[in-house]
Amino acid sequence: MVKRDASRILSEAYKALNEPGKALEWTELAHQWEDSVEYKQQADDAIRVELTREMTTRILRDSLAHAQETYAAELAGQQRLSTEQNRRNILLITAAAILVLSFLLWRRLLFTRQAKRAIEKEHARSEELLLNILPSEVAEELKAKGHAEAKHFEQVTILFTDFKGFTEASERMSPQELVEELNSCFKAFDHIVTRRGIEKIKTIGDAYMCAGGLPVPSSSTPAGVVHAALEMQAFMIARKKERDAAGMPLFEMRVGIHTGPVVAGIVGVKKFAYDIWGDTVNTASRMESSGEVGQVNISESTYALVKDEPGFTFTARGALPPRPEAKAGGKVEIVLRWPTP
Repeated sequence: MVKRDASRILSEAYKALNEPGKALEWTELAHQWEDSVEYKQQADDAIRVELTREMTTRILRDSLAHAQETYAAELAGQQRLSTEQNRRNILLITAAAILVLSFLLWRRLLFTRQAKRAIEKEHARSEELLLNILPSEVAEELKAKGHAEAKHFEQVTILFTDFKGFTEASERMSPQELVEELNSCFKAFDHIVTRRGIEKIKTIGDAYMCAGGLPVPSSSTPAGVVHAALEMQAFMIARKKERDAAGMPLFEMRVGIHTGPVVAGIVGVKKFAYDIWGDTVNTASRMESSGEVGQVNISESTYALVKDEPGFTFTARGALPPRPEAKAGGKVEIVLRWPTP
């Protein structure tokens, strides 16, 4: 640029000196230097453009590579995040499934235990009801075989009770009062015979029947049955005093006892019951019906078995009238009556 400007100054000087040839020479030289400067400038500009383009390309390439790397990293991160999320979701779903399954198993176990307890409770209740109907030995045989065989017992002491004037007394009581009074008396009798190992057979209206010496002969003795009868009469006498004082209707009781052979077993398939049969039963019933209120009426055969028992006082009552079906000259039972001490 300095050479170009110098050439122009010299060209102007030669023009002033009126030397056109020298002025033209320096003018052309100035043009040459100017062209050279422009070319150089263009070259520099081209180089700068090229460098700028290359730098821009590199920057774009680097930016693209960085963007790709960033995208790849983000994608990998997203994939890892997605994988972790999926793993977490799977764990959560598995845990929830295990929790639900555990709850269902717990419910099932609880239901099973409750059902088992309910079954055991019902079984115990059925056992209790069965034992209220049948002696335990007979009940076990019935459950094991599906039936219970009738058995003969050589010596059984049978006790019958009956309330005198029951019909008249019941007419002065309401149905509920009547049933409650019977229930109170029979509950007391149940406790007495159970304590002495005596088997309750049944109740028939206002009559109560039990037997000692079956189904296990050693479960009770004739003397135990007589003691039970005395306790029953003592209960009824005490209750009579209570109801008398309260001005309430009351029952008075007869008791009859006889000892002898019987057959025992179960009859029927509906509302079945353990029962006993034989002439011994009929005789025990006659001991009761021919007895006296407040006393214990026993037969001669029972007397023979308990006469040496301490604490008993006996009073002979005489012969019992023959049964209507007895033949003339037939055997007449001798009945003895022993009042309470």
